[in-house]
Amino acid sequence: MMETIKEPELDGLDRMLVEALMIDGRASFSRLAEVLEVSDQTVIRRYRRMRTAGILRVVGLPLGHRVGLFESWLRVQCTPDAAVAVADALARRPDTAWVTLNSGGTEIHCVTKARTRQDRDALLLQKLPRTRRVTAVSAHSILRTYIGGPARWRGPDVLTEAQVAALERPVTAGPGLRVKLDEAELAMLATLSHDGRAGYPELARATRLSESTVRRRLDQLRDSGALYLDVEIDPLLLGFESQAVLLATVAPGELAAVGAAIGRHREVPFAAAITGSANLLAVVVCRDTDAFYDYLTERIGALKAVQNVEVVPVIRTVKRAGMLMDGSRLVDPPSQVIG
Repeated sequence: MMETIKEPELDGLDRMLVEALMIDGRASFSRLAEVLEVSDQTVIRRYRRMRTAGILRVVGLPLGHRVGLFESWLRVQCTPDAAVAVADALARRPDTAWVTLNSGGTEIHCVTKARTRQDRDALLLQKLPRTRRVTAVSAHSILRTYIGGPARWRGPDVLTEAQVAALERPVTAGPGLRVKLDEAELAMLATLSHDGRAGYPELARATRLSESTVRRRLDQLRDSGALYLDVEIDPLLLGFESQAVLLATVAPGELAAVGAAIGRHREVPFAAAITGSANLLAVVVCRDTDAFYDYLTERIGALKAVQNVEVVPVIRTVKRAGMLMDGSRLVDPPSQVIG
């Protein structure tokens, strides 16, 4: 459950900037400087240093159910000698995210986001079952997300409520809205998936639209909830050394309340209702194993509707929402697709 790094933790201003970007990944440098009460140049210098070093990346991502993606959480069992290779291959696919090695290195977890049922079924029914040394695959549909995606994790939790309010950008769309993306918007998303802060000239070149049109389209995608900005950063750099996946069984009538409660826990960057006998999935990050024990026994233990909990340690993160991991550094996936 423990991961170690040699890099020092980020300082106070770095943490403030990280949290500010978690709230609005496209806030202008001048706006960030105003809220953090430092100079524009200080913010620019801090951001560029972290991004160049591969510590931090802002990425723009589609919200799966808004744009018609078929999302599943996979649990893949492998023989010990094959897990790393299978995880690396899965991570290089454009339709996967959050690829981790778990449970002693014999289990892989990942989220798949397929554009069609045929693409999803090809991976689940053909490619993975035919992969040598893959011994079992279980797929679970993600039914409702309580925290994660646009419902942001506070992470460092160092900003004041006034600073948070100054940066928040409300989503006005209703929960049932579906958005059909055209080719220009898909091209825009492809660019934003590598750099969520890409400028309007770059987005205009990628989409072959005018800068004013790109600006309007981007605002529409964000307002509709079809596009959200995420900050890619290793929790270890924020001082969270212990990470695990919780699989909880909750009575159906209590699932919404328990999911919402867990989604408010600072230790949880992602929680969702899923199909299967364990119907609640949560990713938990804590300062150390002692803090994780306290979280499990006190906070989860206080939720009386939780009937059973399986704890699956995270051994290594291979891919986050969009970026591959090299130690604690973020790197772009190669252009070729494996698998």
